[in-house]
Amino acid sequence: MLAVADTSPLNYLVWIESVEILPQLYGKVIIPPEVHEELLVADAPVVVRSWAIALPDWIKVQTPDASLLDDLRWQSLHRGERAALARATAHQPSILLIDDRAGSAIARGLGLSITGTLGVLDEAARRKLISLPSAIHRLEQTSFRYPKTMVAKLLEEDALRLQSH
Repeated sequence: MLAVADTSPLNYLVWIESVEILPQLYGKVIIPPEVHEELLVADAPVVVRSWAIALPDWIKVQTPDASLLDDLRWQSLHRGERAALARATAHQPSILLIDDRAGSAIARGLGLSITGTLGVLDEAARRKLISLPSAIHRLEQTSFRYPKTMVAKLLEEDALRLQSH
């Protein structure tokens, strides 16, 4: 399945040194130029900017349909989120990697499959690509905001999966 990514999931996966799970989960990942620009901003973590300067081969930068960017329903979103939504809308079936709640709600309303940083980490743990507790610990060291109850549930489910094997 093809993935289209917004800035936040890429930012945090790079920051916690887990971005290499993306091609294992999805193959290619498409980002719009707006997302690429957001990864390069001066206040992004140095590790993220360094990664974004020389994107890996499995990341493809593709410009979204400009007419979709002007959708009035999307005007409350940041440029990168609007561009990622437009790209995902044009590339169905795909999965949109997005953390923003408003953007996620819009994507669901459009019938898009979505997941966020935590969902990517959970899927990677299910496929035994990473240790979920270790990834969550690294994520907690960043500026990532998340519902504590959701993380507790993911960790509990992960522990049960590991016990059953």
